[in-house]
Amino acid sequence: MAASAKTHVAEGTLNGDWTVVSSRRGRQRRNPPILKSLVEKQQQQQQTWAPTDVEINFVRESKLMQKIQICLKKLELSQFFLKLLDQMQTPEMMNFFHRVLSSELKMKMVIYGIGSIESYESPRLQLSLAILLKRRFNWIGDIEVFDPILSSTESRVLEALGCSVLSINEQVLKQSEDDGNCPPLIETGMVVDAASIVPACIT
Repeated sequence: MAASAKTHVAEGTLNGDWTVVSSRRGRQRRNPPILKSLVEKQQQQQQTWAPTDVEINFVRESKLMQKIQICLKKLELSQFFLKLLDQMQTPEMMNFFHRVLSSELKMKMVIYGIGSIESYESPRLQLSLAILLKRRFNWIGDIEVFDPILSSTESRVLEALGCSVLSINEQVLKQSEDDGNCPPLIETGMVVDAASIVPACIT
């Protein structure tokens, strides 16, 4: 016969003794110590951030802006970008975006760990993709960027391009709006997963 939630239950042991234990039903669940510790550690790791170099170099900024403009033109005319636009404008994809947006008018785009846009073309192409998508679709809102290696020059150029450089190291904790039915190549938040393969697709 099953015991009720309030009944003490007799439990046998290997040596023949009996131990009386109380039912645990009705007790409130608590966060496991490991999970609680992890959450606290992540919260502590979110620290205010700013570029370590404070020098303003207009020559570097001008050269970097020219490099990004070249990447924007290169990417905008590529078959990769044209094909991506076609995919994003299919009825299936548009319905998905509208469902994610719900009552919101804009979808924020967040780029973590972009790398040095001054030193490498790959990060510049990834940034260019985000900027071009924002220009093409009016439902894409602000673009937020963060990487602890960004220099003051890179941060100023990003802001000049209309991006916001995060001043808090969020440890990639910002949650996306993905409901588990995210189409290939697009991960909302909005993090464009396709950006990781842009350099390989542009020739």
